[in-house]
Amino acid sequence: MNRYHSLKTNLEKYVYLTELQDRNETIFYRVLMDNIDSMARIIYTPTVGEACLKFGHQYRRPRGMFFSSLDRGEMHAMVHNWTADDVEVIVVTDGSRILGLGDLGAHGMGIPIGKVALYVAGGGLHPARVLPITIDIGTNNEALLRDPFYLGMNHRRLKGEEYFSFIEEFLSAVYARWPKVLVQFEDFENSAALPILDKYRERYLCFNDDIQGTGSVTLGCLLCALRAQNLPPPAIKNQRIVCLGAGSAGLGVCNAIAMAMREEGHSDAEAHKQFWLVDKDGLLGRGRKNTAPAQDPYVRQDAATGASLLEVIRQVKPTILLGLSGVGGMFKEEHIREMAKYCKRPVIFPLSNPTKNAECTAEQAFRWTNGTAIFASGSPFDPVQMDGRTFYPTQGNNMFIFPGIGLGVVASRAKKVTDRMFYVAAQTLAKYVTEEDLKHSRVYPDMIEIRQVSKSIAVEVAKLALSEGLSRLSRPPEDVEKFIAASQYEPSYAPLILKRKG
Repeated sequence: MNRYHSLKTNLEKYVYLTELQDRNETIFYRVLMDNIDSMARIIYTPTVGEACLKFGHQYRRPRGMFFSSLDRGEMHAMVHNWTADDVEVIVVTDGSRILGLGDLGAHGMGIPIGKVALYVAGGGLHPARVLPITIDIGTNNEALLRDPFYLGMNHRRLKGEEYFSFIEEFLSAVYARWPKVLVQFEDFENSAALPILDKYRERYLCFNDDIQGTGSVTLGCLLCALRAQNLPPPAIKNQRIVCLGAGSAGLGVCNAIAMAMREEGHSDAEAHKQFWLVDKDGLLGRGRKNTAPAQDPYVRQDAATGASLLEVIRQVKPTILLGLSGVGGMFKEEHIREMAKYCKRPVIFPLSNPTKNAECTAEQAFRWTNGTAIFASGSPFDPVQMDGRTFYPTQGNNMFIFPGIGLGVVASRAKKVTDRMFYVAAQTLAKYVTEEDLKHSRVYPDMIEIRQVSKSIAVEVAKLALSEGLSRLSRPPEDVEKFIAASQYEPSYAPLILKRKG
């Protein structure tokens, strides 16, 4: 730790921790767990974004598996190159939409590596049973194609049927090798993320963290935001929500909130009427052409397409403003001040990653609302000093959700991952935010509680799987909480020689 604290930049700290993991995995996870509140931002967002940008230039030792475009027809054999027979979780990316950085091809491998580390440290899965994978089917990033240090396939991305047949062979090979493994899709571009999830979610044990995990963690935050306003849970169905961003992440968040509205009594149609989605072409409204099927329920038939974000805010008078555009600075002062005119405690969530892509900063949100905003972001911001007061922005990090989901699914041997699992995960997360947290505008628990949060989420997910007949366990545990706790990995040295009794 003395060496770690002597390093000047976050990227240097990232490299140092990577080398520690290569050298001594037990110490790496002990250090990470003991310092998760400060190190999460190093091994994952925002530092992992910089690490991905420089992945080829700082590459040292291999980790995980790469499946390239040259491997078509060979993947059923390739999966046996990984020697572990009991892999429980795979995190896979195709590198096409890494955070808010775009297409990084094979250099997006930093994302699965970071996620599996969080599965171990935050959830308690065993490091030998998690596997990061990158699907390397080319890149459309011209800078990478010209970079002599680019580690991936040096051609443009496979697309269309060629791409989706690759995904089919990959998943078929993975589940032939590990029939009960949980696959987490990570950072797939919009045109692939939803179609892949829709095609395979009933066939295989899988989920998309950018869609379902982001939706769940945001919903948990909104439930706390309502509590901060002394509003009971049913109040969520009455919120007016403007979302900047209508891609897979934006739709995932809106779908999660809409599900909560249905749980509180709304029909599908009634829930969708509480949303206004805005993308680069303005409001999704009447007359919009070429919308994706997943966007169709959110198209406003009572308004013409194309209205600007400011026009929508003026007309709708939203109570909640979500940012999932992937473009930094999209929330301007006029947007926030206009919202604050009509809303006593505006809920402002710029959720795009990394930090430079956040739609606004924490300081801007608090200053433009005179400190009345309830704020959460996708990447971390430092506390804000204003008018003698200190405001503590909180980070809506998916690591509050996916390790617990994974642990619960794996422990219960669930047959599939359902949307309701993410709903109960959001509810469980919200319970960890105290009244004292809410007084300081914190709508997420402290990161140091991540292990306990993950265990509680896993317990509720396992109970749901058991009650809905989705568990493969031949004998359900009598005490689910003890069962989950006993399955969590603790980084400690096992004795090389066991002492004999007597």
